[in-house]
Amino acid sequence: MNNIALGRYVPLDSKIHKMDPRFKMVAMIILMIAIFNVNNAAGSIFMFVILGAAILASKLTFKFILKSMKPMMFMLIFLFILNMFAIREGYVLVSIFGWNIYSGAIFSTLFIVSRLIQMIMVTTLLTATTQPLELTLGIEDLLSPLRRIKVPAHEIAMMISIVLRYIPTLIEDTQRIMNAQASRGVDLDEGSLKEKIAGIVSMISPLFMMSYMRAEDLADAMEARGYYPGKTRTRYKQLEVKASDWMFIVLSVAILIATIMIGRI
Repeated sequence: MNNIALGRYVPLDSKIHKMDPRFKMVAMIILMIAIFNVNNAAGSIFMFVILGAAILASKLTFKFILKSMKPMMFMLIFLFILNMFAIREGYVLVSIFGWNIYSGAIFSTLFIVSRLIQMIMVTTLLTATTQPLELTLGIEDLLSPLRRIKVPAHEIAMMISIVLRYIPTLIEDTQRIMNAQASRGVDLDEGSLKEKIAGIVSMISPLFMMSYMRAEDLADAMEARGYYPGKTRTRYKQLEVKASDWMFIVLSVAILIATIMIGRI
């Protein structure tokens, strides 16, 4: 549980931390497009180098980024094994119990896994360098043009911010419940698979109860402070655009163009 880093803000003094959240989210979308545009090994290596440089510029550690990938490791391994036996392209590399593994399956699966890893790196960079309040303001501003067609931009931004904010809280609650059960003799590390499943099921009920209680407390607190959805609200913190923000967007577009050029090689 302590290895989950997604949604955790890391207060550091870096240029990426000081950037406008709206520009960071636009840059994230551009980098996502660049990631899906990669179609060869050179482009994939290029994106890993760029994202590694961004991690160093944000003063985050690679250990922190790896922590954000650990919860997805099972899905990555499952996807890798499934694609190896499902994709039948190229020549046969090896045959296992009558199932042939083709060269095209290896390359295609590696591209898919590398794209997922790069997407996790990008999203972790965004959430680790942007405060939840700034994320709310940025999402609301980006969705503000949709208000003309009656899209509740502020409410959507508030919900996304609350979700991101409560991911670490739910992790802490889960760890607290596990420690409480361990003190009563429940051991999720030992025993048969059936016993482990029973232990996990017994943990879900109190976790849901604590989540509902937190949601009710949050609703009461927002109501007590005069929050009313749909009403015009003022802001204590105003977002300011700097020249470095525009330079970051230009750099992201240049990376996208570079991936397109590399893909044509």
